[in-house]
Amino acid sequence: MPSLRDTSDLISAVRENAVDKPAEEAVIHVHDPEQEDGHTSLTYAELDRRARRLAVYLRQHLAAGERALLQYSSGTDFPVAFFGCVYAGVIAVPAPLPESNQREQLRVKGIVRDADVRAVLTSTTQLDQVAAWAEAEQLTGLLLLATDGEEVAATGTEGWEHPAVDRATPVMLQYTSGSTSEPKGAVITHGNLLHNIQAMKDALPLPDGGRHGGWIPMHHDMGLIGHLLGGVLTGRSAVLMPPMTFVRRPHLWLRAVERYDVKYSCAPNFAYALLNDRVTDQQLATLDLSSWRYAGNGSEPIQARTLRAFSERFRLAGLRPASVATGYGMAEATLLVASATHRPPLTLRVDPEALEQHRIVRAGPAEDRYRELVSCGSLFDIEAIIVAPDSGERLPDGRIGEIWLRGESVAHGYWNNEPATRQTFEATTQDGDTGFLRTGDLGAFVDGDLFITGRIKETLFMHGRNLYPQDIEHEVQRQHSELRSLPGAAFTVPAGPGGTSAEDLVITQEIRGRFSEAELTRISTGIKQTVSREFGLPVASVALLRPGAVHRTTSGKIQRVAMRRLFLGNGLRPLHLDGPPSSAQPA
Repeated sequence: MPSLRDTSDLISAVRENAVDKPAEEAVIHVHDPEQEDGHTSLTYAELDRRARRLAVYLRQHLAAGERALLQYSSGTDFPVAFFGCVYAGVIAVPAPLPESNQREQLRVKGIVRDADVRAVLTSTTQLDQVAAWAEAEQLTGLLLLATDGEEVAATGTEGWEHPAVDRATPVMLQYTSGSTSEPKGAVITHGNLLHNIQAMKDALPLPDGGRHGGWIPMHHDMGLIGHLLGGVLTGRSAVLMPPMTFVRRPHLWLRAVERYDVKYSCAPNFAYALLNDRVTDQQLATLDLSSWRYAGNGSEPIQARTLRAFSERFRLAGLRPASVATGYGMAEATLLVASATHRPPLTLRVDPEALEQHRIVRAGPAEDRYRELVSCGSLFDIEAIIVAPDSGERLPDGRIGEIWLRGESVAHGYWNNEPATRQTFEATTQDGDTGFLRTGDLGAFVDGDLFITGRIKETLFMHGRNLYPQDIEHEVQRQHSELRSLPGAAFTVPAGPGGTSAEDLVITQEIRGRFSEAELTRISTGIKQTVSREFGLPVASVALLRPGAVHRTTSGKIQRVAMRRLFLGNGLRPLHLDGPPSSAQPA
């Protein structure tokens, strides 16, 4: 198969595979990897035929360039719907189903309006649910279509024509996690996807027959691009498992990797922590992970202790240390920007005081106080520089600044949002070099490796020091066994009367189990003591919360800005609050 850099569009890539290997499986949907008949599949010929059929139907209702929302739970219907849109020249907008989560419902409503969606594609089993949501949200004028329904099945493929698309044509809108009222959709083109997937293929050569796959939902870039498109477009095939299967029985992810010869499978850090905690010794003894070549960890802050525990425990199942990989990416850069491949992840013990001054300085071997940083590896055919965010000055190795990106994987701006596009995608350095994407992420290069230290908007400035909230959160969870593997959020709020600083530090932390009021008081007091001892900071308030109360993105990232807003608006409803509730107004 020729390089995707020489391919004009996604349709050509799929159709070439349909000609070269028509009977080979393109997509495998796994219901239960421990059952002999635990999957359904589509061959390349079937995927091509069903995509052409759906494209003919869509073009009877939509013009090329119009937008269709894709809402599916799992199965082979989503791949058909996505490629049906591609084959029709319709722009796909992947989104989660309207479940009971009100935050997610509001976010999807904002996406529908921002993208001026004309149709919602779903399956027959979800059609009533989607229709009820659209009616409740007063989203009128939408075409609601079950792509596995009788009308589509009765449509022929004879009328299909290859649409007039090229590498600059938009394929999809990839909405970033952010404000529910003002969502931003990154415009991803054929060229963006083909370039990013080829860059991954070049950096991650896999044995013949090795597949991509995992459980990450299709409305998340790691699942859609890393697993589905990365597998289908390279001819390796994709193995997809429902997210809830993993949540309920985590070891089934590993069983699917083993049984279906998945070489490339990724997930956020929390998923590996869940495997460490929930896979039993009995389950471990039955696994063979010796063929797994890329166990990617990314999309949220990566913890060195999670990597070590996963590598050490699952080495007993044949997992190679060099297969445990780290990475960095973002929706605005299609997917992957950098990754550590073919070697165990690199970690650095760094001086915490230098880190507060935005410098990376290795801690001495005898130092007791240090912070541990995990490398995200080297760049994937993209230009990246580290810049002082206020001045645009380029910074040398070891200096922490904002990561700016430029290259063929960078999206073509935000949909219908010229001000945000100019601000984010058209950054200029102090010396006049222009056309960079401002990521909003802080990091530094050390000996060619990229290290991520945090987000600009989440950095805490207290007592003249720059602190990263994830350092505080992880130290609290590490030192308190009741809190391990549970999310928390650290942030600052305007100080109350008589405070010694302009900002007060607040810790919100989930806790699971039944605890007396005295036990909750002991835990919250312990949190304050940990932060005081390790960081030299007073904690004004600790809020212990029920499981699920800490807001996270679909990829597991902590939404600290949202948690701060809830605290300021007295909307947290904590199980226990040690410290004053906020009397300030939300910022």
